[in-house]
Amino acid sequence: MRSDGELLRLESDVLGIPEDGEAVVAQTSDGHTFAVLGAGLDPGFTEADALRLRPGGDGDPSYLVVPPLRHEFPVEVLDHRHAERVRGLRPGNWTAEEWAELLDGGAGAPWTMVVEDGQVVSICHTPRRTAAGAEAGTWTAPGHRGRGHAAATTVAWARILAPDCPLLFYSTSADNRSSQRVAERLGLRPLGRLWRVPLT
Repeated sequence: MRSDGELLRLESDVLGIPEDGEAVVAQTSDGHTFAVLGAGLDPGFTEADALRLRPGGDGDPSYLVVPPLRHEFPVEVLDHRHAERVRGLRPGNWTAEEWAELLDGGAGAPWTMVVEDGQVVSICHTPRRTAAGAEAGTWTAPGHRGRGHAAATTVAWARILAPDCPLLFYSTSADNRSSQRVAERLGLRPLGRLWRVPLT
């Protein structure tokens, strides 16, 4: 079994961080802290320097999705087989081009969605995917939060990806308690926290 530190390093790779000119500081759930240095840094810059520059406050929490997730929700969850059903239901936080690409199996696919009253109210999609794994990206319309929709779409997303994707990750921001509650509700494995440290 991989350690939380190894998994946080792999998740950083999946997320494409650190970018040039930055570092990522990671702290595992058991308190081990390390840094991953991006390209383009001063040759004398070290991991110890990155650790000293870690911002205050909580880092962004990261979780491992370990299928199968056992949680049932009394809601219909749609996937790529229902693309035409949701094509005209684009939420305002997606551009027309992004929406078409998502539904056509391009960037962000695979995806799962919940539709209520003729509108898409929750989405779980794949903002990043590499040979090592995939990252879940979730969104729920403000008036529909707290009803289990994000958890339902995440469960369905994991079912789609699990057969051919070695690792599934779920991360969120430190101040997004709703998203953290989804992770807790699903029993996702906490890996630790990440801080991005811009250095240029």
